[in-house]
Amino acid sequence: MASTETTTASKDTGAVEDTDPGQDLAGLEAGLDALDTVHTARTPLRQTLVQKVLPPLTAVLLVLVVWQGLVSFKIVDDPSKLPSPSAVWYEVSDAWMQGTLLDYIWTSVSRGLLGFLLALVIGTPLGLVVARVRFIRSAIGPILSGLQSLPSVAWVPPAVIWLGLDNKMMYAVILLGAVPSIANGLVSGVDQVPPLFLRAGRTLGATGLRHTWHIVLPAALPGYLAGLKQGWAFSWRSLMAAEIIASSPDLGIGLGQLLENGRNASSMSMVFLAIFLILIVGIAIDLLIFSPLERRVLRSRGLLVRS
Repeated sequence: MASTETTTASKDTGAVEDTDPGQDLAGLEAGLDALDTVHTARTPLRQTLVQKVLPPLTAVLLVLVVWQGLVSFKIVDDPSKLPSPSAVWYEVSDAWMQGTLLDYIWTSVSRGLLGFLLALVIGTPLGLVVARVRFIRSAIGPILSGLQSLPSVAWVPPAVIWLGLDNKMMYAVILLGAVPSIANGLVSGVDQVPPLFLRAGRTLGATGLRHTWHIVLPAALPGYLAGLKQGWAFSWRSLMAAEIIASSPDLGIGLGQLLENGRNASSMSMVFLAIFLILIVGIAIDLLIFSPLERRVLRSRGLLVRS
């Protein structure tokens, strides 16, 4: 009798253990964690070269071939309109030998980055205030949108009259071009934050600056980053416009001034050199700064899986 009860009890216990809800939930949680796990194996070097390096190199090579073909077959036989790639390369090597090539680049890049950082410091709090305070949004929101659509070159003449031909004028033009883009990007990002996130943050005790820093800004980061990219584009274009129009020995020779010097000297090879340098700097800033930030933000949200 005792043996039978023991056997029955052990069977009952086994049945309970087999259907334990805690174990089932643990197994389900482990399965979900396995599904959420992103495998971050290192991409082979050959695959990286084929997928990321080879396509742009092929495009550049194709452009050079077409360009040389237009010159060689005399489709455009006037060197004053279209110089050969070798003539532009001679301009590059000549500027390098004279030690001025890096000076051209650094003069413009240093101004552009400093002006962009100033725009970032001003545009970020401005965007937060506009996004969170309804009265201020109604008052200056349309003005920011109007300023964003206004060509930056329009600010160069009044900036020269107000501030003179110095770096202050350059930074003023950059700020007027970049601040509205950064502020509007942040406003757009805040508008796209789900209301549930905001309520959850307040429920957990995040209020005031803590709510803005820990809830609003992280949730609005994709839109804010898009505004930063656009802000840099406006900064760079504004600076080039200012350097082309405003020239002075005290300002030095940046890429925009190099472009204007080529026009004044009727040297298309110098014009092409300036255009290529402006393009290369813009691409380099995007690849070195904004693209890694964008990939990191997307990957942190599960929107980009590393292959």
